[in-house]
Amino acid sequence: MPPHSEISPDYRHYAKEAKPQGLLETAAWTLKYYHLEKPGEPVPAPVDAAARAALAGATAEAAGPAQDCGFAVLHRCGADFYFLLIGAWRGTNEVWEAVWYLDAGMDAFAPFAPAYPAEAGVPRPTFCVWELGVVAHESAAWSTYLASPRMETDFEAWRKDLFSGAV
Repeated sequence: MPPHSEISPDYRHYAKEAKPQGLLETAAWTLKYYHLEKPGEPVPAPVDAAARAALAGATAEAAGPAQDCGFAVLHRCGADFYFLLIGAWRGTNEVWEAVWYLDAGMDAFAPFAPAYPAEAGVPRPTFCVWELGVVAHESAAWSTYLASPRMETDFEAWRKDLFSGAV
């Protein structure tokens, strides 16, 4: 049996684009916000508005004991399905993830609950290959911040360090 036999022989991989959308800041969060989309298939404005509304609500509910820093990725996965991933830096050097989704016929993003139990020690999805492009950049940016004196100028440099490009 060939490696990765679950990959359809018809699958053809292609690049997507990560596009920074600026910062989303509240009293509880500073999030770098990205769109992830297939070239020529941008995130529609109403979906972006729904994602921003979901992030405002999610961040208020899920904020940690101190102001969290992190990133959010709105991933257009097809014509009508979107993942909204929130990565919060906690425990100094850990990224904690929350996943939301929007599918055809839905008015608002909802927390994503996989159809299988999250058992300890059992592999489960985290990031796809395209999302990992943003995650890799954000990991390097946070590591740079952690290695700095962590003064206001260092935090400002982190805030401005946004990724843009093919993944």
